[in-house]
Amino acid sequence: MVTKKEKGMATIIEKIRLGNVLVSDGAWGTFLQKMGLQPGECPESWNVKYPDKVLKIAKSYIDAGSDMIETNSFGGNSFKLAHFGLADKVYELNKAAAEISRKAAGPEKKVLGSIGPTGKMIVMGDVTFEELYESFKEQAIALEAGGADALVIETMSDLDEAKAAIKACRENTRCEVICTMTFDKSGDDEFFTMMGTTPEDMTRELVEAGATIIGANCGNGMENMIAITRAIRKANPDVPILIHANAGAPIYKNGETIFIETPDITSSYVGELINAGANIIGGCCGTTPAHIKEIVARVRKNE
Repeated sequence: MVTKKEKGMATIIEKIRLGNVLVSDGAWGTFLQKMGLQPGECPESWNVKYPDKVLKIAKSYIDAGSDMIETNSFGGNSFKLAHFGLADKVYELNKAAAEISRKAAGPEKKVLGSIGPTGKMIVMGDVTFEELYESFKEQAIALEAGGADALVIETMSDLDEAKAAIKACRENTRCEVICTMTFDKSGDDEFFTMMGTTPEDMTRELVEAGATIIGANCGNGMENMIAITRAIRKANPDVPILIHANAGAPIYKNGETIFIETPDITSSYVGELINAGANIIGGCCGTTPAHIKEIVARVRKNE
């Protein structure tokens, strides 16, 4: 008899519990820009305007060996889309994003519906918790309808916004819920989000809020992510950890943002990252299919 796991239908949590270290995808925005996305243009609009181009990005990561890929929906909430006059297109654009990644992933690989911050702060009086919840609810439902297996709430700096997103995802979908925050390194080698949250604070708060997988993305290269992972693991020995690191620190040259870490440099930290406690490893800004291919090779070598 062929089991569910043999068919590749196990959940992400089940795969991790079997002792697997999984590999996610890399940057999306960089590739959209290379394909012609213009400054001031809505990236999510490409899900209906140029679906073949979005599919090409998703497929490039699957071909590189990713176990899971995200969706082109990072700014797909109603607040962000309102800037482009597309607030009434939340469901359409997010569902299309998930459908594209689902097509690239096929039945064996996982699709992570990307949910980014709204740009609004409760503490500033910009928005209420309930308004955030409703916005994330709309996006989450659409991503699940398009075929997302999990929802990855990412690049968060405010715990209240992260909690609103987690609550909306848990109460309105059957997807696994992942949440990552973005940390900056202080002068005394500690890490904090823009709102002053430490990795330890995040771990306690987000696990209690109901996230099934937590972690960090953006803001740091792989080397700094090792220390962040250790801090998370020290605070909680059991919660699965996802790390999406940049290809090193950005350098601004001739009006362009450049990430100088090569695939070999980025992947050289994989062993230490796994030893620190990471369960899912992928990339963020500046990482390419070449970076993911090398990460896959290092993960397999570490098994």
